[in-house]
Amino acid sequence: MKPYTGMTKDNTVLLVIDPINSCAHEKCETPEWNIYFSKIRSMLPKLANFIEEYKKKTNGLVIYTTVTPWNKGHLTENINELYTDPQACYYSDDTTGFDEQFHTVKPLPEDLVFDKNTYDVFTNNKLLQELKGRNIRYIIVTGIFSDGCVLSSVISGFSKGFNFVILKDLIETTDDEKRQRLQELLISFTFPKMYGKTITSTHLLENL
Repeated sequence: MKPYTGMTKDNTVLLVIDPINSCAHEKCETPEWNIYFSKIRSMLPKLANFIEEYKKKTNGLVIYTTVTPWNKGHLTENINELYTDPQACYYSDDTTGFDEQFHTVKPLPEDLVFDKNTYDVFTNNKLLQELKGRNIRYIIVTGIFSDGCVLSSVISGFSKGFNFVILKDLIETTDDEKRQRLQELLISFTFPKMYGKTITSTHLLENL
């Protein structure tokens, strides 16, 4: 059975949130804050394979997100104010565009790519217009970080009336034990109880 009986390839989109260097590459890890991405790097090849299989089976739309440069000149006012606290400050000093480039998972010409300057993908009005223009009702969610941009986007998108399918094996966060425990709670309780069907990618492919 489909996650939702009303899902079709025309009213559904696969959303791939931030599979980018700043969230995955070894060069972007921050040991002094215990920020390591090995679990994310292990997940990304599985995500790439899933996207390929999803396209073969549905020929459906895939949307990727990345970020603007993660610095004071690009971020929202409230993030900049939050970052006045040294314990929260997480600006990037990269000026080459490396941070925003995709890691392992690469959009193809037929895919759509949108950037954002905060955690929530639905703050991008062009993305919202695209979804509304295509009469999208269902959003399949994958990506990084499950307790950050994925969580923020699911909450925001749900409040805007979208139905969600969260692929629990294709979202991931840093290696930190606390964040891993939080991810487990999101997958086992918060997402399925409050925001959408929370299933494996295999289950989805078998039931499309």
